[in-house]
Amino acid sequence: MSELYSKGLEIGADIPAVATTDHTGAAVELSEIAGSGTVVIFFYPKADTPGCTKQACSLRDGWVELLEREVSVIGVSSDSSESQQEFREKFELPFPLLADTDKAIADAFDKSRWSRQAYIFKDGKVVWRDLSASTTKQLEDVLTVLDSLEE
Repeated sequence: MSELYSKGLEIGADIPAVATTDHTGAAVELSEIAGSGTVVIFFYPKADTPGCTKQACSLRDGWVELLEREVSVIGVSSDSSESQQEFREKFELPFPLLADTDKAIADAFDKSRWSRQAYIFKDGKVVWRDLSASTTKQLEDVLTVLDSLEE
């Protein structure tokens, strides 16, 4: 696999059962926190860098609409819990950020550390994926897919 590109999880794949920590340092199981309902999981290479900040803030800015649609959001990067917490506080991100420091989530998603990706899961199954996710238009991309899923 190239360091920049990956195959990613296929449409229809189950959400991986992977343990990690969140921005508070608490242990979490990905399949437990994202295994039901509609969940957006987005990957960004490094917290508090320009593109990653735009990607996360795009979803933050649409938070009310996502809540109205009963959509959860989870961000993932290889940053430490402490860095994730600082990023979350600095930009007032309302969703959890996972600290994939051992790359267990990246490996489970068959992605490199540096790739920006986004997925939508519906009841624990991949229904959409973007293996080169947008920065400023992440929310727009997600809402377009959500609209198409409702049709």
